[in-house]
Amino acid sequence: MITGELKNKIDSLWDIFASGGLVNPLDVIEQITYLMFIHDLDETDNIRAKEDELLGLPHESIFEGEITVSGRTVDGEQLKWSVFHHFPAARMYSVVQELVFPFIKNLHSDKNSAYSKYMDDAIFKIPTPLVLDKVVNALDVIFETMKASGENDVRGDVYEYLLNKIASSGLNGQFRTPRHIIRMMVDMVQPKPDDVICDPACGTSGFLVSVCEYLRENHREEIFFDKANKSHFMNVMFNGYDMDRTMLRIGAMNMMTHGIDMPKIEYRDSLSDQNTDRDKYSLILANPPFKGSLDYDIVSADLLKLCKTKKTELLFLTLFIKMLKVGGRCACIVPDGVLFGSSTAHKAIRKEIIENHRLEAVISMPSGVFKPYAGVSTAVLIFTKTGHGGTDKVWFYDMQADGFSLDDKRSPVAENDIPDIVARFHNLDGEADRERTDKSFFVPAKEIVENEYDLSINKYKKTEYVAVEYASTTEIMADLHELEMEITAGLAELEGML
Repeated sequence: MITGELKNKIDSLWDIFASGGLVNPLDVIEQITYLMFIHDLDETDNIRAKEDELLGLPHESIFEGEITVSGRTVDGEQLKWSVFHHFPAARMYSVVQELVFPFIKNLHSDKNSAYSKYMDDAIFKIPTPLVLDKVVNALDVIFETMKASGENDVRGDVYEYLLNKIASSGLNGQFRTPRHIIRMMVDMVQPKPDDVICDPACGTSGFLVSVCEYLRENHREEIFFDKANKSHFMNVMFNGYDMDRTMLRIGAMNMMTHGIDMPKIEYRDSLSDQNTDRDKYSLILANPPFKGSLDYDIVSADLLKLCKTKKTELLFLTLFIKMLKVGGRCACIVPDGVLFGSSTAHKAIRKEIIENHRLEAVISMPSGVFKPYAGVSTAVLIFTKTGHGGTDKVWFYDMQADGFSLDDKRSPVAENDIPDIVARFHNLDGEADRERTDKSFFVPAKEIVENEYDLSINKYKKTEYVAVEYASTTEIMADLHELEMEITAGLAELEGML
């Protein structure tokens, strides 16, 4: 999680924009994102040069030689953050506004990439050289702080904190899924180099970035020493949709700074007829919007046929089934109401997953996981699309701690069930004899069906009551009399002193 020190530095950065007259939160976030991306292009280019050298592959720097920008031919070196951030304020402003910003806007302009689509309407809005100089210096300090933290995805935490400054973020669901929850889900499904992955509500691409990191950590040689696998990884594997162009822009830049040149990040209403993807993906990872009620006429007809509802959380579950190919897996976050809701639509989608596909796991998470944005209780569902059933028994886990306090501060704590969840999920044979008083246990599908497909863990978990012995009434009364005598003696002593 983002530290107090880093929060203070970001708040100071925010104040610099405000003092320069830029007060719209979305504008500020976009400008910060552009500058972070410019910084990351330089850093990522250096990292990839070292990786290619290690792997014996040729490397062509995007800053190499002379580059034509806005009709001018310039030395590519001066477009690097590590170079221009040393320039005097006036020269830096000129270079960034006239050269660097047009340069990043036109990256991949010759390709039909997500990045080029969503940079078309990007505007450089920093008003003066002095403001830019202050912002760049503040960002340098923030980058040093992030590097010193030693965390893998502190950048994502920065985005999360920035998004918290948008007044409407809580209403629109535009807040980032905590990094450690995303990584838990990725570790559980263990993506493979040949997967085709989608997040139909991708936001800043947190799930896709985490999969990218997982594959680099666990399948580096298999991907980067095989031409076909590398092409698949760079151009086909990662897909995401969202309806917020700012989020798409941030998501595309986030993916590019993680080494994915051509992520398919698209503007699309995933629940409408715009989304024609069916039986296509081998893996879906998502945290779709919970709040929301849609009109029937804007929802794809085949989704309503399976689950007639206006609730977005149920429609997205239906969508995941439709978008997966047979054998495809899904790990998604749902609000607790999906697990036990008694409406016809709630029961229909649970029945569909249990009867016609294979529901593997339900991980119940504590309500504080999404604080300070929301206090809703949630769960992770993991299932495989089979088309012919296969749910024999379902594994439940009652997560009680995720490594952070469950209040608004979300401070690090020692208690953390996530390593245990991942380890047990990959050794389900060892779970067979677990009692329902334990944190994890199996429930036969037959029992779930008999309970109207209820998937709430409290329906099946047994509470172990421990007898507590109290002192007898006579002993309690004797203790009270003794205390009364001590109080009387104390009062008498006090009166004597007066």
